[in-house]
Amino acid sequence: MTNRGRILVVDDDRDIVRLVSAYLAQAGFETLSAFDGEAAMHAIRRERPDLVVLDLMLPGHDGWDITRRVRADAALAGLPIILLTARVGDTDRILGLELGADDYVTKPFNPREVVARVRAVLRRSTPGGLSAPPRAARVHDLVVDPARHSATRGGRPLDLTPTEFSLLRTFVEHPGQVFTRSELIERALGYVYEGMDRTLDSHIKNLRRKLEPDPRTPTYIQTVYGVGYRLAGDGAEAGDGAEPGAGPARAPDMADGGGGRPRP
Repeated sequence: MTNRGRILVVDDDRDIVRLVSAYLAQAGFETLSAFDGEAAMHAIRRERPDLVVLDLMLPGHDGWDITRRVRADAALAGLPIILLTARVGDTDRILGLELGADDYVTKPFNPREVVARVRAVLRRSTPGGLSAPPRAARVHDLVVDPARHSATRGGRPLDLTPTEFSLLRTFVEHPGQVFTRSELIERALGYVYEGMDRTLDSHIKNLRRKLEPDPRTPTYIQTVYGVGYRLAGDGAEAGDGAEPGAGPARAPDMADGGGGRPRP
C-alpha cells in the first residue's frame, strides 16, 4: 500500500499504540512508536515524522510539555500534533490547543476517527490541501503562498501551525467575507464534530497572537457578533469601521477577552 506519511504514535498504553498503529498502517501510513515523553522527543528529533499522535498523560515529559518544546524549536515548529486525552474537561483540551496542538481526540475513541483526523490534519499541512488553486494570495501586507506553505506579514515570515495556516489561507483568499464558525471548521479544518466551536476559538486566538499587533484589539481577524469571523480587507464595508482600500481597522472583539468566542 502507498506510504501516505510517517506517523509517530505516543502513549504509555502499549495496547493503544498497537491498535492505532494497526489502523494507520491499514490506511497506508508508516508508523513509529514511543511509550514515554523522553523517547517521544528523541524520535521526533531523529525520525522527523510527518505527524505525531500524542497522549497527554505520559511518564517523563507529558503531552503538554512535548507540545510546548516542539513549538519552541524552529526546526520542529511546523510538526502537526494530535493529542489523545482521557480528560473530558474543556480546560485541558483548550490548554493543549493554545500550546499549539492541531487537534485532539478524547478517549475512549474509535481508531477510524483517529485515522480520519490524521488525514484531515495532513491535508491542511501540505500544499493543495484546500480546494482553491495553489497560488499566492495577498491582502494588504499579508501574503499566503499555498505552494510553498508560507505566510508573511509585512515581508516577515509567520510561524504558523498547519491549522493556523489553513485558517489564514481561508481568510486571505476571501477578504471581507464573513464566515460562520461551522463554515470555517468545514473549509479550514476539513470536518465537523461536536465541540469543535471551542476548538476553533482556540485556533483563532493563537492565530491572532501571531498576526495582530495587539491581539486584544484585532485589526485583521475580526469578530462579527452573532455570526462568526472575517478578515478585514477590500471586501469589508465602510460601515464596519474600515474604509474601502484602507488598512485593517481596529475592532472590539470577544475571542481574546471575557467572552472567549462570538455569540452563536
